[in-house]
Amino acid sequence: MTLLLGLVLLSFIVTSIFMVPFIDLLFYLKRRFERIQKEVKTSETPIHDELMKEDENTPTGAGILLILILIILSFGYTLFSPSIDKVALMILLFTLVSFGSLGLCDDIKLILTRRKGKFLGLGRRKMLILQLGLALIIGMMLYFIGGLNNIYISGLGNFIINLWYVPLAAFVIVAFANAYNISDGLDGLSAGLLLICLFAFLALTVQGLDLTLASFIGIWIGLLFAFLYFNIWPARIFLGDGGAFAFGATLAVVGLLTGKILALAIIGGMFVIIVSSSLLQILSKKILKKKIFPISPIHMYFKYIGWEEPKIVTRFWLAQGMFAILGLWIALLSR
Repeated sequence: MTLLLGLVLLSFIVTSIFMVPFIDLLFYLKRRFERIQKEVKTSETPIHDELMKEDENTPTGAGILLILILIILSFGYTLFSPSIDKVALMILLFTLVSFGSLGLCDDIKLILTRRKGKFLGLGRRKMLILQLGLALIIGMMLYFIGGLNNIYISGLGNFIINLWYVPLAAFVIVAFANAYNISDGLDGLSAGLLLICLFAFLALTVQGLDLTLASFIGIWIGLLFAFLYFNIWPARIFLGDGGAFAFGATLAVVGLLTGKILALAIIGGMFVIIVSSSLLQILSKKILKKKIFPISPIHMYFKYIGWEEPKIVTRFWLAQGMFAILGLWIALLSR
């Protein structure tokens, strides 16, 4: 436990040291680009554009720094700890790098096209196809290399699903990658929700004596504390698609590695609610030819009806805390 707390503190200190000069660098790049490219492309969501107008001058891209720190510190820790499960760590880092790179490509295209609001850089269809491809690769790594082929549901028992595990894992990974990205719309919201989820999984992995996952989560928690200081309202920096896709997918893999898929869905309950609200809006427009909400996802709806941003974020954090406790309780019952 002492070593684990030390990793949290080390990660926090390292991230804090590099965060301010990195923010200054992003501001410099943003100003320089705006002098070169004057055209601004708008999205097809004018309500969303108006609600997000105050965030147009805040730089995006913190995920680049956070992913690098998480990779370097995780690799560094393996040099001093031979008991680390290198297979599990490899899968975690592959997820982080692959989905982070995919999101970074999206960020770069967004910058080059100078968007306003929800203008998706690579397009929804291309992005989803690429995500599914990466998620299937990760699912096969979990199945063939990690040896995972089962799901455990508390009260029902253990189910061996063999090769069906691969598409199930891919679905979970894609779902959480997009859920995190969709939740990254208000200052501090997604990072705070993730931090609460990670504390639940940290307790679960410590209980199960899983040193690899516990150390990785500890490093992740430390850098999120440092990032959240600059990301809460009014935010000085945003995570960006690179960090959002990487963190969402990696959270899913953490849950899959614990073998607690049901607990993952409950611990990440607010992410599930947020992505479900967007899915309902999409299905409503496709099938019913009308919107259920004036705007989605659900946190943007609350902002639309007049709730103050810090109030929305804080209440979502509180709800996430209760989901995390419930999910952790269910997971521990099944031990």
